[in-house]
Amino acid sequence: MRLQLYLDRINYDGVVEPIFATLAALQEAHVCSVPFENLDVQLGRPLSIRIEEAYEKIVVHSRGGWCYEQNGLFGWALTQIGFNVTRVAASVMREQRGQASTASHLCLLVKPAESKVKYLVDVGFGGSMIKPIALKEAQYDQPPFKLGLEKLDDHYWRFWENLGAGKFSFDFTEDPACESLLAKKNASLQSDSSSNFVLNLVAQQRSRDQHRTLRGRVFSVAKTGTIESKTVDSPESLVSILADEFRLDVQGVVGLWPRIAARHEELFGNDSFF
Repeated sequence: MRLQLYLDRINYDGVVEPIFATLAALQEAHVCSVPFENLDVQLGRPLSIRIEEAYEKIVVHSRGGWCYEQNGLFGWALTQIGFNVTRVAASVMREQRGQASTASHLCLLVKPAESKVKYLVDVGFGGSMIKPIALKEAQYDQPPFKLGLEKLDDHYWRFWENLGAGKFSFDFTEDPACESLLAKKNASLQSDSSSNFVLNLVAQQRSRDQHRTLRGRVFSVAKTGTIESKTVDSPESLVSILADEFRLDVQGVVGLWPRIAARHEELFGNDSFF
């Protein structure tokens, strides 16, 4: 694995030093270049938490990925540059899902060389966080999202994002991740028939001031204060949106259309979600 090829993949040509300015610039470059996507899960192609496989997929083949791949790769790159990086197992919507959510997300705690401050860094939660946020209670505007960190009573932190429809969150402690738990949850999320990643095709892409999402047949573009959505009407349109909006050209996606259409009807009826 070569660091320069990763930097080329995310279109980064700035300073490569373990300082905060580099960390912030790298995070923005990554989330604006690499889509969050679960196409391999939909296609039944197994995914591991091995960084070498994430590098092959994202850097060599110009794909996206989900949290275990994207934050795994980003953490590797930061370590190569000289940052102090801790891989952290987080629990998505723990307040609702309890222990079943353990290790359902991988995020990073990062400390620049010149700083004593730890930063929560995440390029694999769908692209809401475009800049690192200090590990302290605060709220942030990272348009079109509002973000925040809260300290809970049981040694957990809670990160939340809000695009206008309520908070979506994950909880974490500062302890290093148990890698076996991450591997186990990674396997479960791509095989359990009740997993949202199994049930729904998802692609998400951040830009500096907007966020695009394809969830099944529903394509949405969020800007500050507004979300515009439409229903994808054909497998050809699905392929075009993946290529044009997410830079994804993945063989076999057309064959997913009957399942995507059936899931859409289950959720919204056979017309549209409006």
